[in-house]
Amino acid sequence: MGTLYIVPTPIGHLDDLTLRALKVLRDVQLIAAEDTRRAAILLSHFDLHTPVTSYFEHNKLSKLDRILAALETGDVALISDAGTPGLSDPGYELIRAAIDHGYPIVPLPGPTAAITALVASGLPTDTFTFIGFLPRKTGERQRALEAVKDERRTLIFYEAPHRLIDTLTDLRSICGDRSICVARELTKIYEELWRGSISAALDHFSGEVLGEIVLVVAGAPESERWTEDRVRAALQTELDGGASANAAAKAVAAQAGWTKREAYELMHSS
Repeated sequence: MGTLYIVPTPIGHLDDLTLRALKVLRDVQLIAAEDTRRAAILLSHFDLHTPVTSYFEHNKLSKLDRILAALETGDVALISDAGTPGLSDPGYELIRAAIDHGYPIVPLPGPTAAITALVASGLPTDTFTFIGFLPRKTGERQRALEAVKDERRTLIFYEAPHRLIDTLTDLRSICGDRSICVARELTKIYEELWRGSISAALDHFSGEVLGEIVLVVAGAPESERWTEDRVRAALQTELDGGASANAAAKAVAAQAGWTKREAYELMHSS
């Protein structure tokens, strides 16, 4: 029984491939690659001659059986276009299938654009939420942003250059004019780490934009905690409007910076 190795590859600078990743790519019997052309550049650079098969969004299901069959007799390495497989690429299905069939999974540490951008952003790194790529259609993208606009953790998005302005516009409209870091072409010759407000980013990137982009956005600001008198008054307004005690506590707590339990207990205190 073979092992499926999850092998991160450089997001730009080829020297970022780890020594361990190099050894695995040399020793496995097969490499499953999101883009065989990108894989060929990497393998040629390091003089590797391991067989490669394609595994991408539009053939991922039809290729599963072949890759699982290869795992019956030897080790397989999974690589993406760049960075860590399984994040915003089709690697998840193969990893899940290998687990279901009982094959060992060995993840290697290595390059990840999201973390590289986060630690250089100057925004809080203690807690964060990785969103990945937002939907391409305007309405779906706006609904996705509505769902995270109250998230207080730092937000990380991937975005294509031709959608950057539309995404920044929706971010400002829905989430407010927050601090942002636009990380472009990470680890490459024209790497850019731009920091400022979303409005300033819209001005800065108003022309042609090239390269892969990571957006690191400040979380929602802490809301001011309401006083007890203000919460009592808001609860009474909800109750007078026909809301149940449970619904009133939930609605007011969301606005007041209180927990639902605190609001509910205040409602029933003397």
